[in-house]
Amino acid sequence: MPQVALHTRLKPGREAEYDAVHAVIPPELDAALRAAGVRDWRIWRSGRDLFHLVDVDDYAAMRAALRDHPANVPWQARMAELLEVEDDYSGADTGVPLVWRLPSQAADTSAGSV
Repeated sequence: MPQVALHTRLKPGREAEYDAVHAVIPPELDAALRAAGVRDWRIWRSGRDLFHLVDVDDYAAMRAALRDHPANVPWQARMAELLEVEDDYSGADTGVPLVWRLPSQAADTSAGSV
């Protein structure tokens, strides 16, 4: 399942407001995200820093589908009030690159078995 990690940052003092706004996502935005291929979107907040993990097959296609979507445009305008850097949906965003991952352990049945 393809995942994209994102990092955004809140304007100072907007933490509680951000949390409150995300307590209930508008149903039309939920539907638009799902129609654009999003299976899951999780957000963690540490102070003003936001860390997102998005499960989506094609991140670029999802962004293109949502750029001018009538459910997303007002949502992004609201987020622009809270975030340090407004998301312009220019198409250049590719997420945060993966640096390291705990390797999965492959069972080695040939070494040391009795």
